[in-house]
Amino acid sequence: MPRAKKGFKARRRRKKILKVARGNYGARSRLWRSAVEQVHNGWEDAFRHRRLRKREYRKLWIARINAAIRTHGLSYSKFVHALKGAGVALDRKILADLALRDPGGFKAVVDAVR
Repeated sequence: MPRAKKGFKARRRRKKILKVARGNYGARSRLWRSAVEQVHNGWEDAFRHRRLRKREYRKLWIARINAAIRTHGLSYSKFVHALKGAGVALDRKILADLALRDPGGFKAVVDAVR
């Protein structure tokens, strides 16, 4: 009986991981064990950071709205409370974009809320 080597299957599996590991520094893109560790760490980071990105953007939008609303003599929390009371259905992303790109439109929203 001929000796069975795991040539094709193992080579295909290794090539797949090494292809993902391209762009890493030194042995991490060339040696099998280092590449596997690096790729798995990268996948974990990507999973975690897809969730963190949403938090970071929300924090950025809140900071932009807060900075813009303070020029109109309000605080962020009072502004958001007034928005809910007035029934304005604009989310933080849209409000931050208005505050940044269209100060006149943002002023109109503030006046409508007051």
